[in-house]
Amino acid sequence: METLWQDLDYGFRMLFKNRRFTAVAVLSLAIGIGATSAIFSVANALLLRPLAYKNSDQLVILWNRSPGLNVAQDWFSPGQYLDIRAENQVFDEVAATIDGSFNLTGQSIPERVEGARVSSSLFPLLGAQAMLGRVFTPEEDGKGSAPAAILTHGFWQRHFAGDRTVVGKTLTLDGNAVTIIGVMQPDFSLNKEVMPTVNKINNADLLLPLPMTETMRATRSHEDYNIFGRLRPGVSLTEAQADVDRIVSIMKEQYPANYPPASGFTISVVPLLQQVVGEVRRSLLILLGSVGFVLLIACANVANLQLARAAVRQKEIAVRAAVGAGRARLIRQLLTESTLLSLMGGALGLLLAFGAIRVLRLSGPDTLPRLHEIGLDTRVLLFTFLVSLATGIVFGLAPALRASRVDLNEVLKDGGRGPTGSGTFDGGHHRKRDLLIVAEVALSLVLLIGAGLLLRTYQRIQDANPGFDIHNVLSFRVGLPAAKYKGEAISNFYKQLNEHIRALPGVEEAGIAYSLPMSSVALAWGPVTIEGYVPKNSADFVMANQRFVSSGYFRAMGVPLTKGRYFDNRDVKDAPATVMINESLAQRFWPNQDPLGKRVGLGEKESWRTIVGVVHDAKEFSVDKDVPIGVYFPAEQIPIRSMFVVVRTSSPPEPMTATITKEIQTLDPEVPAFDVRTMQGRLSDSLARQRFATFLLGVFAIIALLLAAIGIYGQLAYSVNQRTHEIGIRLALGAAPVDIQRMVVRQSMIMVAVGTVIGLGGAVALTRVMSSMLYGVTATDARAFLIPPLVLTAVALFASYLPARRAARVDPMIALRYE
Repeated sequence: METLWQDLDYGFRMLFKNRRFTAVAVLSLAIGIGATSAIFSVANALLLRPLAYKNSDQLVILWNRSPGLNVAQDWFSPGQYLDIRAENQVFDEVAATIDGSFNLTGQSIPERVEGARVSSSLFPLLGAQAMLGRVFTPEEDGKGSAPAAILTHGFWQRHFAGDRTVVGKTLTLDGNAVTIIGVMQPDFSLNKEVMPTVNKINNADLLLPLPMTETMRATRSHEDYNIFGRLRPGVSLTEAQADVDRIVSIMKEQYPANYPPASGFTISVVPLLQQVVGEVRRSLLILLGSVGFVLLIACANVANLQLARAAVRQKEIAVRAAVGAGRARLIRQLLTESTLLSLMGGALGLLLAFGAIRVLRLSGPDTLPRLHEIGLDTRVLLFTFLVSLATGIVFGLAPALRASRVDLNEVLKDGGRGPTGSGTFDGGHHRKRDLLIVAEVALSLVLLIGAGLLLRTYQRIQDANPGFDIHNVLSFRVGLPAAKYKGEAISNFYKQLNEHIRALPGVEEAGIAYSLPMSSVALAWGPVTIEGYVPKNSADFVMANQRFVSSGYFRAMGVPLTKGRYFDNRDVKDAPATVMINESLAQRFWPNQDPLGKRVGLGEKESWRTIVGVVHDAKEFSVDKDVPIGVYFPAEQIPIRSMFVVVRTSSPPEPMTATITKEIQTLDPEVPAFDVRTMQGRLSDSLARQRFATFLLGVFAIIALLLAAIGIYGQLAYSVNQRTHEIGIRLALGAAPVDIQRMVVRQSMIMVAVGTVIGLGGAVALTRVMSSMLYGVTATDARAFLIPPLVLTAVALFASYLPARRAARVDPMIALRYE
């Protein structure tokens, strides 16, 4: 320990003595370690930290793949939930949930609140308890239970200001009085990440019982329910999947009409944490690899600095060796200094990471799961310490080994050239430093190409035609309470609302739709029957996007008409049943025919509707996703309570928001407008995750480029300093200054050329991992592979200019005096 304290004391004094070297090295390491720690904190929050539920590693979510559904996952029916609950042998608890939203009235301004209907088994499954009152009992899963609600902690704080006597009070939801029976703990949350619902709720404010009527118990349609399970202790995911496969076999035997033998009906068991992370995992791993490259480049720069500094300290090290210091002692001293540097860089990096994390939490997209959980915890601090320690040892070892291997006679003799000579010590250093620069160039190029591919993808997505005109379109949702609106009353309300809005100055068109592109309810599919199409088997029925829209919807959204006509006042209740289709469906079933006059049935049974129009394909889910086949039904013939209203205006619609939504209050003061957004905003939000990943990778690439440029500059500056005597001789023998500049620049370009070749090879291999993140470009896109090497070469030339100019200005007389 005494020797260690001596090494630490001497190391601090040497680092303090060489302030410029220390500042540059610490800052380089801080950038690399700070960026790595910030991204690791994201990975920690998403991938490593358990969910905020009891023994969350035992929690799973189930998904089914129904016959004919060409989708990765689908929800469940009540009958399927009851089968799984009764037949399974691997779950301690099984619970079902379904999302819902409600009009909260009885206050000055009506409000739309999000909620979920949940089975009573959800609470023991999640290990959740009420802070006040109680949770639901199994009896409340039945039909006859009194209306009850449980508040989340946030909703309780916002609407009741933390009133602890709230239990027993009532809320008016959709015109019905509901009794509050409990308030959940502050850490309880049931949001879209944990409960991926049909309507994609953001966060449940209220929990209501899940009534299982006899009719619901028997149904195997209405597949809108999430099913969760808690694995019994010791049961593996493989065993759970095998047991669920057994239950699927039982279902097929008991209900052959619903699940014929040739169908593709399966149920998969997915860990809940994996469900929450979803598609983010691959993007996050790519970002972790990218920031790792930045750290390696920063470390390479510091290793270069240490090699240069070791050359300057030859005589000091030789003297220490001459007075008895062994090689192990010298290596330990140099490693101590290197580790001190890295720990100082890690400490500063933590400060940078703290600031970066705050920016991530404030600017990160809402689609990034567990965003609010990102922070510096014990695991991140330990990771930063270990990275700092490993950096100091690994990247300080080579300079320490090289510096400790000195020739005392060569270094200590009077003729030794010291730091400006070309003694035996320096030749190996040059080779190592050149290799480090080559590695920096290669790593930087891989990052630049990766960022270029994402940037090209983002540009392609932005330039892609979504199939509708997003400019000057306002959209919002309206939900009508079932107790007040039924049948024709629903149609009359929306008809009057459209008329009121169209009459407003500046409004060009208005319409309604059940689901809206790029919205929280972009999902609406179901079976349809195509006249003349005969399925090969009972499982080969047609699934299509089903949209319910009013007569003004297409004009309000700017969806072009390809053939026929839009819906109009001919498509009302009791009129002949009509339907519109998109181009994808027309091309699939009538590629060389006119689809007008053909018929499409809603559902699996033939309830024919005549095709009156074909519209352009519209991107419903995301701009970078293919357009599925779609059918549009007139909302006037199939009334639905909860609808989107879209309004096209002659100018930007934001100033008209209050006026437009006020029209709803005129028709019914207890019906609020919610989810108010422009279509430009919805489209922008749908691209938030791609934009964020592109931004982060671009930042890492720029940092890597700057660090590589600094490394090239430092290497050439050091090389010019070491070769001052040689340059003086060349100039004295008649070499022109421009020849000296070319020599120095050539040295830089050789390193850049070698690094570029290696980097291009690495980019070809590594960017294929990014293929799932690309749209409209390939993993070997020519422009993405051409521009970054040119940029890198230009930056390298600029970084070479100052050392080259300084070399050309060497005075031969001064240089030769060193001899």
